[in-house]
Amino acid sequence: MTDDVRALAERMYEAFNARDLAVAEAIFSADFVSHPLGTVGVDSIVKAWSGLHAMFPNIQVIVEDMLVDADKAAVRTSLHGIPGGVEEQALPSMMEIFRVRDGRIAELWGLSSLSRPGR
Repeated sequence: MTDDVRALAERMYEAFNARDLAVAEAIFSADFVSHPLGTVGVDSIVKAWSGLHAMFPNIQVIVEDMLVDADKAAVRTSLHGIPGGVEEQALPSMMEIFRVRDGRIAELWGLSSLSRPGR
């Protein structure tokens, strides 16, 4: 199962970076829960991804570390393509934990250092 969880997490980041919103239904469960956003369902992911792509057209999420245990993956990523900021300043980053059920991501917990206007 560990290899399946790792492959699914990698597929999710590849889809985000490719702006492939259609694949979300194959990656996330119909009742997917995003604890940070307080949302449920695949449509919430499509909306969140679309919003980030609109706000940061060049955004790319790069996996720096991934630890997998049974049905969960903990992933540390850096966010590239975010305008503004000092060259020496650290790139924005995220820490996310996914729980996989029946071959799809069912839950997500996460933290981000990305500051977004209006938040």
